Formats: sequence, C-alpha cells, structure tokens
Amino acid sequence: FSAVLSMEVLRALLELQQRLAAATVQVPGTGRTVRLQDVCYAPLSPSSPAPADCCVNSVTQYFQNNGTRLAMVATQPYGKGTGTVDWRDHLIYCVNSPLSFKDITALELSCMAEYGAP
Repeated sequence: FSAVLSMEVLRALLELQQRLAAATVQVPGTGRTVRLQDVCYAPLSPSSPAPADCCVNSVTQYFQNNGTRLAMVATQPYGKGTGTVDWRDHLIYCVNSPLSFKDITALELSCMAEYGAP
C-alpha cells in the first residue's frame, strides 16, 4: 500500500465524511433546515432514512464508517506460526468478496456498507 491509501488518509476521509453527514443547510426564506437524509438515496429505508441509511460509497464503507473497526488489529494463525491482520487484510478481502458478511481473517468484519448493501 502506498501513502495514498494509508491509515492517516482513511481516518481523514472518515472524519470528512462524518462532518459532511452532519452538515445542515438553512433554506433561505423558508426557515427550513435540510440535512443529508432529506436528499440522499437510501435504498433500504426510503421513507424516513437516518444519516447511516444514506448510500454513500467510499472505501471506509468496508469498515461501516467506523473508526474503531478501521483501527482493529488481530493475531492470525498462519501454518505453524502467527501473524497480525489489520485494515489492509480486511480491505483486500472485501475488494475480492464485497458481498461477505464476515471476512476470513481473525478480525471477522463484514464487508457490507453501513447502509446495509455491498
């Protein structure tokens, strides 16, 4: 992995996404506040979506937009030894198996997005 796809970049992306998801805009002359969930595509909850229901496609969705999951590290047995698995292993697995509800690493994380789709 290069510096373009590093933990620091993923954390910054996640923080930016969270800030954008929480953003609101006042509609001039109406007194109405518009939020992401008012305008987003939410295929699994179209009638009254929460911000987490909005279809926002991003690499951080492989971690359900969760910083704790992104930071997870686990010990993984390999043959007669052990190694460490982290976000890189999970990402590689999910890119190859995006419909998986649990990866095959010791992290056992889902590849499904926060909004419930691949």
